[in-house]
Amino acid sequence: MKKNRKKILVTGGAGYIGSHTAKELSLAGYEPYVLDNFSTGHHWAVKWGEFIEADLLDKKGLIQFLEENKPEAIIHFAASSLVGESYKNPITYFNNNVIGTLNLLEAMQVAGIDNIVFSSSCAIYGIPNSSPIPDDHEANPISPYGESKHIIEKVLRWYSEIYNLKYIALRYFNAAGADPDNEIGEAHDPETHLIPLAVDVALGKKEYLDIYGVDYPTDDGTAVRDYVHVKDLAIAHVSAVSYLISGGESNNINLGSGIGYSVREIISEINKVSGNEITFYEKERRKGDPAILIADNNKAKTILNWEPKYSALNEIIKTAYNWHVSFDSLDK
Repeated sequence: MKKNRKKILVTGGAGYIGSHTAKELSLAGYEPYVLDNFSTGHHWAVKWGEFIEADLLDKKGLIQFLEENKPEAIIHFAASSLVGESYKNPITYFNNNVIGTLNLLEAMQVAGIDNIVFSSSCAIYGIPNSSPIPDDHEANPISPYGESKHIIEKVLRWYSEIYNLKYIALRYFNAAGADPDNEIGEAHDPETHLIPLAVDVALGKKEYLDIYGVDYPTDDGTAVRDYVHVKDLAIAHVSAVSYLISGGESNNINLGSGIGYSVREIISEINKVSGNEITFYEKERRKGDPAILIADNNKAKTILNWEPKYSALNEIIKTAYNWHVSFDSLDK
């Protein structure tokens, strides 16, 4: 039976979203191959499919692997992904995110592989001039991280036109939550995301949470973001792979729940789920943070037949909380 399963390469498959996607690929009848260099990923997250320890900056190794294994498609997550860090070290971001992806695309050409799902980001939009943000909103990134994603989207468009590469660039908003089965979850070092930081305070692993900006033009003064459950994101990537393999056309697609929650709403829900009151301190806004980021997700619903099923706020917080209760530095 396994011989008939289509091979899908997942770069960065030991990371947060990549590991959840490898699980969904396996559940959907695909055979995932996980490629990672463990710069940020975790050994414990590789539970579905064969594993290859490799780096996208090793072009010869990529070509050899793709020629030997011939996956039907590639889901490309491997990248540096911290906005703040990208300001401090843009060279690393352009090397990893741009040069690494160019190496992968060249290896795909050599091996004759034509389908790729690219992990993009709403960071390409910068400060949006409308909300919800449509997929055709002008791209105007304001960080090296966002710029690196935008560069690759432009490269993919040219490869599609010139080499007949088929791609889906998934621009996701705030990935959140954890596997409902509690097998894998979010564990970054350093952690920069609001929900896991706040959960750690609720669990007594941190003393307090900093809130950046309480004077935004929103209902409660704190920034509003579109949180989409990581399982919903993973399912969308599987849908995008199936769409391309069945002959679908290249496209750029937003992935978000279409609903925004403020920082204070997130804290309130974590208080309810945990039964504890989070201690927090109000800080000044961070430069470049928009007041509101919410996705228009109609294209994802139409083209990928995708509907966020796990992205209700309670489900996101509950699964994140359960994961952090059980998680105890599995890499150590």
